[in-house]
Amino acid sequence: MISEGKLPNLQRMAESGAFSALETSIPPQSPVAWSDFITGLDAGGHGIFDFLHRDPETMVPYLSTTLTEPPGRTLRLGRWEIPLGGGEVVLMRQGLPFWEELAEQGVPTTIVRMPANFPPSGTAGRELSGMGTPDLLGGYGTYSLFTTAPERLGGSPGGDIQRAEIRRGIFNGSLRGPPNPMLVELEELRSEFMVYIDPVRPVVKIEIGDEEIILQEGDWSDWVPVEYPLPLFQKLRGMARFYLKQVRPEFQLYATPVNLDPLDPAMPISTPDDFATELAEGGRFYTQGFPEDTDAISDGLFDEDEFLAQAAQAAEEIRSQYERLLADFDDGLLFNYFGFLDQVSHIMWGATDPDHPAYDAARDGPYTNVIEELYMEADEIVGETLDRLEELGGRGTLIVMSDHGFASWRRSFSLNTWLEQNGYLTVLDRNRRDLDFLTNVDWSRTQAYALGLSGLYINLEDREANGIVPPSERGALLSEITRGLLREVDPTTDEVAITRVYSRDETYTDVGHAEIGPDLVVGFAKGVRSSDESAAGQIPAEVLTDNIGAWSGDHIMDHETVPGVLFANKQLQVPAGSLQELAAAVLAEFSIAGFPPN
Repeated sequence: MISEGKLPNLQRMAESGAFSALETSIPPQSPVAWSDFITGLDAGGHGIFDFLHRDPETMVPYLSTTLTEPPGRTLRLGRWEIPLGGGEVVLMRQGLPFWEELAEQGVPTTIVRMPANFPPSGTAGRELSGMGTPDLLGGYGTYSLFTTAPERLGGSPGGDIQRAEIRRGIFNGSLRGPPNPMLVELEELRSEFMVYIDPVRPVVKIEIGDEEIILQEGDWSDWVPVEYPLPLFQKLRGMARFYLKQVRPEFQLYATPVNLDPLDPAMPISTPDDFATELAEGGRFYTQGFPEDTDAISDGLFDEDEFLAQAAQAAEEIRSQYERLLADFDDGLLFNYFGFLDQVSHIMWGATDPDHPAYDAARDGPYTNVIEELYMEADEIVGETLDRLEELGGRGTLIVMSDHGFASWRRSFSLNTWLEQNGYLTVLDRNRRDLDFLTNVDWSRTQAYALGLSGLYINLEDREANGIVPPSERGALLSEITRGLLREVDPTTDEVAITRVYSRDETYTDVGHAEIGPDLVVGFAKGVRSSDESAAGQIPAEVLTDNIGAWSGDHIMDHETVPGVLFANKQLQVPAGSLQELAAAVLAEFSIAGFPPN
């Protein structure tokens, strides 16, 4: 695109400053990659190896970057359990964030939407959390759909699907909340609302709390406060947006995941606490780390236009906020993460690849240039930033970076199935291959298992809850499995499916937290990625299958095939060839050396 003149501002940076590939993390997963950048350490040092980790003592999986700890003491009164003190949300990333060095030197620091930084570290002058920030349910985002035909979605949708029981043009709906923290037996909180359907026109009125919303078919609401009543006159607050997809013949009303309300967040999302509120003075905004609703299009609820419209809303919020921050910037460090390119590329990449197994020329043809257009939009943001630096006398350094590249995801590889077929894993019930989180594994006859998007673990004695492999045999078993994986050829393409297998012991030089990680990290060939089923601990019937889902592009492959990029408006004082080296290069621009500290 640069050679075609489509990215003039990035071209200007490349010609006057620096432009190079940027080595990504092992594995090239976003929480790992951004943790590499933040700390200058590899996964062995910062302790983030995947989106999903497991507790070897219980074999229960958990999200890698954040831990929620319940209140230490409670008072039980019948069916009520009153917390005596608050719980805590803990950031699991280890290591020193590079901006802490700046803060100690008195350099103003603003870190906006840094991935893998929820809750905010609290060590920058101002922070807003980004990727990893949950919705109010505690996950990455659960939409709601109220419809007269819930069976049409089928499968296992990623949203809360509720049947709309319409009587005389009226129905009562509710938005799911988290479990009531004050009940002994868990019971979900609910926020009720009413919908009134016009008998003739495709129009509805929604009443929720003190809000009254009129929507025509195809309309989106603004952000609407959502309240969940709690005992002792308390309320849990969030917010959502409604989209009236269809009134007739089938009724379909979509609601975004209930986001944390930046005006009154139920969890910490900013440093100081009122920074989120300050940003919301320009309007409420998505606080969940993944605002683009990829589940809604993957489930068939959104079509391409609806998905792109929703993603554009989220992108506009972020861009508008950045423009205000940029206008106020005159010194220090300003970091801003724009995630719309990543999430939209995951969905729309297949439209650029006629060889993708799910490619449909009639459907995908109109969207061939969507990703290019987003790069051009990003280039506009770069231009605005360069203009601001010129207003400041040209004394600033601008760095534009991506944490990884991208590729078409054509084939899915199920590591657990490969382990089963090669005698390393045994299932309990061959008819229940869809059971999540390794619950269908016969641990007494299993030597190795996979969980997450890249990791393979040995079922090790004295480490795993039901480990059977003696530690003395671990090394030989890892070598044997590695050789087998590297020999695996995709019968559809006649090409190897896996190009690298990384041993934890040999790959990570920062070893303070290496024991958290998998024994092997699998580097899939370009175009191949772990199947969703195997990543969730299932054991599907086939090892290799076509990827026919809406999520058509990815980067969780051999890290050498998906490097990021680095631009700078001037030659950096300390060059950076990898994500791990970039933080030190940033600090060198402030005359700070010696990062990361020993």
